[in-house]
Amino acid sequence: MARRHWLVKSEPGSFSWERFVREGRAVWDGIRNAQARNHLAEMGRGDRVLFYHSGDAKQVVGVAKVARTAYPEPGAGDPRWLAVDLVPVRALRRPVPLAAIKGCRELAGVALVRQARLSVTPLEPEAYERILDLAGARLSARA
Repeated sequence: MARRHWLVKSEPGSFSWERFVREGRAVWDGIRNAQARNHLAEMGRGDRVLFYHSGDAKQVVGVAKVARTAYPEPGAGDPRWLAVDLVPVRALRRPVPLAAIKGCRELAGVALVRQARLSVTPLEPEAYERILDLAGARLSARA
């Protein structure tokens, strides 16, 4: 099965890229939107994930990968809510601000632009690569 690409959002004050790197792994949980939960369910081991700082930062800051596919979120009390485990791969050389993504014609259709409030979204391979290009780091062949 082909590797897929995703984008996850986190408020840096709640869970920053720096903390993620320090901890080396994250249980990606707390997702309470049904569409975002369905995206978690579709994630495969090894899929690449762009890590986006939401809130005031509004920028893609790193690349992660799925280390464990969807499982019932611990402590959620409802088996419909899911979690995945992510591990950091590397920080982007240059964070990619939302304004740059919105200003890129090739990225006009990404969910980050169309469905700004969704916290877990799929990315087409071309969109993933284009965001990496904007960061000055084509990572997919190595990461």
